[in-house]
Amino acid sequence: MDQAVERALALFWQRGYEGTSMFDLTDALGITRASLYAAFGSKEGLFQRVMDRYEAEAGGYRIAADQAPTSLEAVRLWLTGPVELHGNKKNPPGCLGVQGALACGVESDAIRSDLASRRHQGELAIRRRLQRAAKEHDLSEDDDPADLSRYLSALIYGMAVLAAGGATRGELKGVADVAFRHWPKSKEKPKEGTKEKPKSKRAGRRPGAG
Repeated sequence: MDQAVERALALFWQRGYEGTSMFDLTDALGITRASLYAAFGSKEGLFQRVMDRYEAEAGGYRIAADQAPTSLEAVRLWLTGPVELHGNKKNPPGCLGVQGALACGVESDAIRSDLASRRHQGELAIRRRLQRAAKEHDLSEDDDPADLSRYLSALIYGMAVLAAGGATRGELKGVADVAFRHWPKSKEKPKEGTKEKPKSKRAGRRPGAG
């Protein structure tokens, strides 16, 4: 069963949901159509299993980001994760969650809706992590977790689209680097009883200061 899901994952990732025929699946899996229906219920059922596997494996960076000790580290993982995933030449170009919905007709509305729901859930997970950061004063009070989560989600899926169009790992890294440099840093409050030291007029710009 696991082998069948892995083979179907590679096929769906390369061709999308509608671009993968039942003949393609039965041929790649080495089973009959009746066996496929018996094991997965339908082509749609197999695709659901494939997406669950894909999210568990390819989306590992999202879990790591959710568990990161700081919001800045979480953002670094959210941005570098797609670079590593889509920059790996062993993987088909693009994101299965995006590629799978391309050219879906009316009869595949359920698949399109499911993929949209999965993307939305991914955005909500980012929002919850940033809301936690805001409560911990690990994010500027001026920054809205909802807006930032939409921004990050757009970057994550945007890099997938760029990769599907042939963008290199270096080009994807460039996108991630620009976004990370401009990410709002948390505003640390001075400890009680201490005063901020005045900046020297002669001090130069510190290396790496954004």
